[in-house]
Amino acid sequence: MAVELAQETVRNKVKDFILSNEKVLDEVVNMIVQHKRSLEVDFNDVLIHDKELADLLVERPRQVLPLADAAVREVVEEKDPETARRLRRFYFRVKGSPYSIPLRKLRSEYVGRLIKVEGIVTRQTPPKHFLHRALYRCTQCGYELELVQELERHVEPPSRCPRCGAAKSFVLVTELSQYIDWQKLVVQERPEELPPGQLPRSVEVVVLDDLVDSVKPGDIVSLTGILDLAISELKKGKPPVLSSFLSAVHIESTNKELVEDITKEDEKKIIEISRRPDVRDLVVRSIAPSIYGHEEVKEAVACLLFGGNEIVYPDGVRVRGDIHVLVVGDPGTAKSQLLKFAAKVAPRAVYTTGKGSSAAGLTAAVVRDKLTGDFYLEAGALVLADKGVAIIDEIDKMDVKDRVAIHEAMEQQTVSISKAGIVATLNARAAVLAAANPAFGRYLPNRTVAENIDLPVSLLSRFDLIFVVRDEPQEDYDKAVATHILDLHTGALPESFKDIIKPDLLRKYIIYARRHVKPQLSEEAKDRIRQFYLEMRRHYQGPGTAIAITARQLEALIRLTIAEAKMRLSPIATAEDAERAIRLYLAFLKSVGIDLESGVVDIDSIMTGVPASRREAYIKLTELLKKLEEAYKGPVKLDALLDEAEKAGVPRAEAQRLVDLMIRNGELYTPRPGYVKRIGA
Repeated sequence: MAVELAQETVRNKVKDFILSNEKVLDEVVNMIVQHKRSLEVDFNDVLIHDKELADLLVERPRQVLPLADAAVREVVEEKDPETARRLRRFYFRVKGSPYSIPLRKLRSEYVGRLIKVEGIVTRQTPPKHFLHRALYRCTQCGYELELVQELERHVEPPSRCPRCGAAKSFVLVTELSQYIDWQKLVVQERPEELPPGQLPRSVEVVVLDDLVDSVKPGDIVSLTGILDLAISELKKGKPPVLSSFLSAVHIESTNKELVEDITKEDEKKIIEISRRPDVRDLVVRSIAPSIYGHEEVKEAVACLLFGGNEIVYPDGVRVRGDIHVLVVGDPGTAKSQLLKFAAKVAPRAVYTTGKGSSAAGLTAAVVRDKLTGDFYLEAGALVLADKGVAIIDEIDKMDVKDRVAIHEAMEQQTVSISKAGIVATLNARAAVLAAANPAFGRYLPNRTVAENIDLPVSLLSRFDLIFVVRDEPQEDYDKAVATHILDLHTGALPESFKDIIKPDLLRKYIIYARRHVKPQLSEEAKDRIRQFYLEMRRHYQGPGTAIAITARQLEALIRLTIAEAKMRLSPIATAEDAERAIRLYLAFLKSVGIDLESGVVDIDSIMTGVPASRREAYIKLTELLKKLEEAYKGPVKLDALLDEAEKAGVPRAEAQRLVDLMIRNGELYTPRPGYVKRIGA
């Protein structure tokens, strides 16, 4: 009787809370109008109204929540009996708990309690059907028996019929039993919360009914649930060690890109910084101040962190707003250090290296569930970095077949998968910041960028900016670098640390800019970009001459101009922003886009790997190859090809260089030493 009374008391307490709180009552009306089953309630509201009820919810959620669900049903029934009859089940979903636990700290003391965790959804099974109330019928006498099932254990019917005593005569009546939608998720620690050198921890989450399919892989979620144990793991003769899972009570997807809260005080500081006349230089100075110099590269990284505006054209074509940057440099030029800093201040970043990444790890893997044998998708680095930054160090060390996975993610910003019967397209709206070492160990100034960087031109052309960081001895610069590094090691504060934004505040500044500022191009900025584009195109004198800029770079300029305006938190991108973007773009062209033989700016040396001055030689070589292949009826001897090229007026060294480039670009291959053959010939 005491238990009955306690149950009645709990139900009345919940009902009293619902009816006395205007906000919750409005939510009930909303439920009825929208035919929803769940009443979402903030834990703090319950705590303010009735501390005893709040304590019971946290300590004994298994007993209290079904009673609270019944109370919700009663309230709905009083307001609208028709909705109550049609929907049958209702839920009292509590959002939040005093136990807000990091996934790494989930311990046995929280078993059976209502807790709150945060993480990123990495896996999701297809929806299934949980047998909630099983109706069994005796095949001999027709006796019916209803059994309520448990989440973790199937409740079997008795071995003999209580009425006629027939053995094993019960069968499940499927059409009269009740089912609830069921789904399992795996929630993992967020990459930015992971302690260095640790493997990410995860927890399985079971969601029921209207929570099914409310989130998807790649979403950052805030989850309130009951920590349960998998009792089905108890086996005779085995040690009684159980794993835990979360039975979800409330789940919500927080904004992917902006997971940090910005307080009023932070906002005040941010607005204050944005009003400074030198705000852009201040932001650039604050990017990796421990690295001396490299202002242009730092400005490019700053633009990448702020990003441009994503645009959808009237015909539905989507143009990315993310800026991609590649830094190519000699060993020891602090490339990785710069990337690590960017990973720290980016609102959402996933850091990976070329050697440690496979195509499936970057995009998405199709994994088989150990228990059910089902296939499901597991999000990779580019999908997890959606609305953030994907940082790939040593991109040149990646396997060729794995590198292809990045192409689609960089331009279309999606990842398409077609494996094991799963055909899916996932979002990968991430800016890519990559670093590579030159193909010959050091960057050779007498070779083109495509020869220096061991990357296919199809990938190079997708980067908005490529910077070459060269290590050349210069006395004044070397002296400044040495002083800077020695100061850092001896604890003295170098000059570069004097006036900067602290990394934590810089991160919040970037989040604030991405959240609230969507600059539009002013007429002056449009004119300046148009003028620059036309000026660069004017250098084109007809077939065979260099092209300095294409429409792809025009879009890159627009993105950079908008990113420069975002740094000032300005809603309008001015001509000055366009001027800075052009300066940055010219620095990129000077470092990689100059045709070394003619000294002319030539975007083709990046886009196609063959500068205009060499195109004639390249065409001659291709034609010679075709002729010789016909004569040889198979692979061509390399020496014979070089001799023929020399006769045709292409210097031997130049021809050898072009053959190497064609092999690297996948146009030629060597079937045996000393011979070459065109692919597909």
